[in-house]
Amino acid sequence: MAQATDLERSQRRRAVFASTVGTTIEWYDFFLYGTAAALVFPQLFFPGEDEFAGILLAFGSQFVGFAARPIGAAVFGHYGDRLGRKSSLIVTLLLMGIGTALIGLLPGYAAIGVAAPLLLTVLRIAQGIAVGGEWGGSVLLAMEWGSVRRRGFYASWPQMGVPLGLLLSTAVVQVTSAATGPAFLEWGWRIPFLVSLVLVAVGLYVRLRVLESPEFAAVREKREVVRNPFTLALRGQWREILTSAFVRISEQAPFYLFITFVLTYGTKQLDLPRGQLLNATLVASAVGLVSVPLFGHLSDVIGRRLMYGIGIVCTGLFAFPYFGLLDTGVGGFVVLAIVLSLVFHDMQYGPQAALIAESFGTNIRYTGAGIGYQFASVLAGGPAPLIAAAILQSTGSSTGISWYIVGCCVVSLVALVFVPRAPRTADKSVEAAARVT
Repeated sequence: MAQATDLERSQRRRAVFASTVGTTIEWYDFFLYGTAAALVFPQLFFPGEDEFAGILLAFGSQFVGFAARPIGAAVFGHYGDRLGRKSSLIVTLLLMGIGTALIGLLPGYAAIGVAAPLLLTVLRIAQGIAVGGEWGGSVLLAMEWGSVRRRGFYASWPQMGVPLGLLLSTAVVQVTSAATGPAFLEWGWRIPFLVSLVLVAVGLYVRLRVLESPEFAAVREKREVVRNPFTLALRGQWREILTSAFVRISEQAPFYLFITFVLTYGTKQLDLPRGQLLNATLVASAVGLVSVPLFGHLSDVIGRRLMYGIGIVCTGLFAFPYFGLLDTGVGGFVVLAIVLSLVFHDMQYGPQAALIAESFGTNIRYTGAGIGYQFASVLAGGPAPLIAAAILQSTGSSTGISWYIVGCCVVSLVALVFVPRAPRTADKSVEAAARVT
């Protein structure tokens, strides 16, 4: 018995580590594109347009990655619920790494004309499909190896891939930018994208050493794997899918304003140095390494709905002070604005994985939770920088953007009311599966 317990503990640590490493690499690649879309791509892939049009086109190419994320969730969720979490996670990691490295090799508009932005968009779609399939598997691998009483804490570790990926991508861009100087806009920006190949090799080594999650293994042993998880999830738990999407709007839309649009707003509207904004983002990302698991743990103590609701309210209340602090142009206030914005985001992001995943039974959890989670990317994450840029262009003020953030928070508060108070069990899902299949 002691030996089995030791093995279980070892695999639990390994699953959490593998999930966190994998999501870090995935988000490194995904955020890298967002940073380049704000700083490099308008000039390199969309020249000939006026400055504002170039920014919109660059953010538009970023948006297609968000639009592709539900596709990745559906495809990899299907195979993750049928064949296992581990196999799907290997493919998502490879797809993301290869797509990101190819972006680093892609010639600009000056070399191959209109083919450059078209190929960039295709590769961004590949990134979106990969990260869409990644989230569900990595969260479930960690959560299903963890104890039931601490699901919020264990599921929050893959969520740390966001601050870790943001920290890593921002740091690499910052170092590369400083090392290459003016050449950064010519060729230096490619280095961070090519580094992805090294990171993927590390991620594959870690993931190949993890066993399948015990909860899915039990479903497979009992022969309760469903033939079509996608159909079952849509028929039986469409309310939970929609609730999962709308409850994320207050986290998803503001987040991409806080980490991506802020680079455009700060450099173009406020004439702040690019390095200052990147350094502030580095500080905020480092804080997230503590705040994400902390709020995940607190959700195990005070309840996920309450913890999440506090995060929504704090984000809404901070919408106007955020831009007020940025507009001062004072270094300390800029850092404070960016750090606080991500702390309030982490109040939601820490408990979010367990909050969503617990709404679905084990045999459709990868599919249902993944689709709900990634659908919010289309509704909120992708359009947010575009909407903010359009508001700023038409009004010349950040006031409308603040109201946009408040509106997102109101929507999520309403959705939170409909989130199930108690987790659904795998048995309910199995019974539903028997009826459908």
